[in-house]
Amino acid sequence: MFVTMGMVGPWQIMLVVVLIILLFGAKKIPELMRGAGRGVKEFKDAINKDYSAEDTKPESKKIEE
Repeated sequence: MFVTMGMVGPWQIMLVVVLIILLFGAKKIPELMRGAGRGVKEFKDAINKDYSAEDTKPESKKIEE
């Protein structure tokens, strides 16, 4: 009985989808997914940012006294 508590079946997925549609509405879901996709893309771009320019490297900052 307790072994199956962590498993997600097709009925649970269907229930979650129906609840999301009821909460947000069918017209709002594509807009939400687009926004989430843009957020993930910006996050990946920030992680993979190219630091080849001298002025963007943290080590290249000179301390003037």
